[in-house]
Amino acid sequence: MKLNKNIAVICNYNLNPNRIGGMDRFFVAYDGECKKLGYKISWFFAGGRKYDFYDDLEVHICSKDLYLEFLDFHQTNKYNIVITHFVELCTPFFKTIKTINEPYIISVDHNPRPIGGFRIKKRAKNKLKGILYSKYIDLLIGVSQYTTNCILNDFGMHLQAKTKVVYNGIATDVYLKRKAENFGKFIVASHLRSSKGIQDLIKAVSLLNSAAKDKMIIDIYGEGPIENELKELVRSLELDTVFTFKGSTPELPNLYKNYSFLLQPTYMECFSLSILESLASNVPVVTTLVGGNEEIVINGVNGFIFPAKDVVKLSGLLDEILNRSKKIQKNTFTEIEENFNLSRMVNEHIKLLPCI
Repeated sequence: MKLNKNIAVICNYNLNPNRIGGMDRFFVAYDGECKKLGYKISWFFAGGRKYDFYDDLEVHICSKDLYLEFLDFHQTNKYNIVITHFVELCTPFFKTIKTINEPYIISVDHNPRPIGGFRIKKRAKNKLKGILYSKYIDLLIGVSQYTTNCILNDFGMHLQAKTKVVYNGIATDVYLKRKAENFGKFIVASHLRSSKGIQDLIKAVSLLNSAAKDKMIIDIYGEGPIENELKELVRSLELDTVFTFKGSTPELPNLYKNYSFLLQPTYMECFSLSILESLASNVPVVTTLVGGNEEIVINGVNGFIFPAKDVVKLSGLLDEILNRSKKIQKNTFTEIEENFNLSRMVNEHIKLLPCI
């Protein structure tokens, strides 16, 4: 076994002490396992600030330009292994990395695709990028089977031999489990951007009768560019008694248990950590037929699935939940604890390293 390799991990991800999520826990756990194997590992993040959760990690906040600032470090340190998360695949950036010391490059794709895929022009551009730049990436990793299929569809079937699935996982023991019914209490845990479909949820609730609305509480945890727009929509539809915007919090592992369902009306998803977190807390999920959602949510078993953007369908589904004609009666956490735990995710990523 060759030890003392230098690893650089490039994450187009902002550190936020008000949001200690599944990926933050993965980064810290992965760092610890790499160090046990004798690796030196450096982390490069796109923004935010380092906080105590990351105390044991060598963190570089590249607040101006993640890619250029990393390349400056790479010129000096000549990393043997480079891993990317949330970074666009098959770009000239990977060619530039490869020309310095020829490191082994692993690129992990967390990036969701639009409903129906990219437009023709974007598809053609991706195929060309696959031909020109995929050869500089040694392994391409999808966080779900859906994501892996998208990599091959986007950049070319010639990548099949070096494209793999490593499912996301979470620290299941962190999440307190729901024991009470908590009827009528719903949680949204999401970045507040239009692709998450929260505007559809608000419109769906507006279609319910007054009796149904009176049974509901929906707490929204998260922040993002359309927060004010969503608040204005709630006000205009006179739903202030239903919706509460709670902002970001690191306490979500303790909060899911207080709710009856997670609502996730998203338009785009690779493999949602929020869904894993909710199910690990024994809280079923209402979500859409997009991305890798169906790889974990089984309709009528651990949640309910509806077509993205179908406001009327979502409204009807909420009404059925509120009048108790639709129920989830089994525990939802067993599958997550067995197959989507953090240890398994970390171990699968460790196996990707060369010489292990």
